Amino acid sequence: MRKYSHLLFDHDGVLVNTEHLYYESTRRQLASLNIDLDLPHYMQVMVNGSDVWEMARDQGITEEAISRGRLQRNELYRQLLSGEDLSIAGVEGVLVELKQRFSMAIVTTCKDADFAYIHDRPESTLNILPHMDLVLTRSSYTKSKPHPEPYLTALERFSIAPEQALVIEDSERGLRSAVAAGIDCAVVEYAFTATQDFSKATYRIKSLNELTTLLGVE
Repeated sequence: MRKYSHLLFDHDGVLVNTEHLYYESTRRQLASLNIDLDLPHYMQVMVNGSDVWEMARDQGITEEAISRGRLQRNELYRQLLSGEDLSIAGVEGVLVELKQRFSMAIVTTCKDADFAYIHDRPESTLNILPHMDLVLTRSSYTKSKPHPEPYLTALERFSIAPEQALVIEDSERGLRSAVAAGIDCAVVEYAFTATQDFSKATYRIKSLNELTTLLGVE
């Protein structure tokens, strides 16, 4: 195994349990426009980094209505976020252990406002951000995953080479981004993305708890 010095974490599905809520809020909003977004199609859109709202355009929905639908989806998403425990068991403990040996970052295409809502609202019990040396959200780059720009941006900000970093992802979209950036990637098992193709992953782990063993942190 390479001697990594930096760990680059995806956010949704790796550090917080939110992926299913974003899908559900999008599905409901499209349904209000009489458009059926089933999970297999959503997964394909997600993998390719495409725009799910193209379905609305294909049905002749105006850009004004699509813009309004996005805003309503965002509001619904935050309502769903506020109603659930977003934590993933063991995450904070793992971060505490890893912080002793590694510099760490979150590299996500989560929108800035959603990211802030997840972590900064008064009722949030998450304690993830204090362990991070760097946080990159959607506004940090022009192109989102699966384009390599998010992870290349992290390398640039840390002034490190690709071989010094390990990406931790839960989706094929994120894996593609890491591979395109030339960075090793450990894919953590996550039920929502279990059907995706992770054949190009450097490592496969069942939970974030296995990362400490993988990296020799006991």
